[in-house]
Amino acid sequence: MIGGKFKMKILAEMQERIVKSFLDVLILMQLRKEPKSSYDIIVFIQKKFRILMSSGTVYSNIYALERDGLIQGNWSQRKRVYTLTDKGMKTIQSIQNVNDKIQMFLATVLRGKIE
Repeated sequence: MIGGKFKMKILAEMQERIVKSFLDVLILMQLRKEPKSSYDIIVFIQKKFRILMSSGTVYSNIYALERDGLIQGNWSQRKRVYTLTDKGMKTIQSIQNVNDKIQMFLATVLRGKIE
């Protein structure tokens, strides 16, 4: 039987993998609420998921989202603050529209019923 500490370690590792895999979506969802700096995003992830994300990981995701035209950065009081573009808002709406399908896919993967 698997011990409690081992289960917690596996859970923490899976949470970190999922957060890293969906970091772009997490960033877009946070920017939907209000403009944020990259530091604000790092703090949100740390508080919400108890994962200390490296600034390089977050910055590279932010830069990719900006290159793809999903977010836009502007300088405000010596820091760069990001907002969603129309394309970013449409992308979030599309993700939310297929939310059930994404959850079913992840459930299928985690149950190991892939044939």
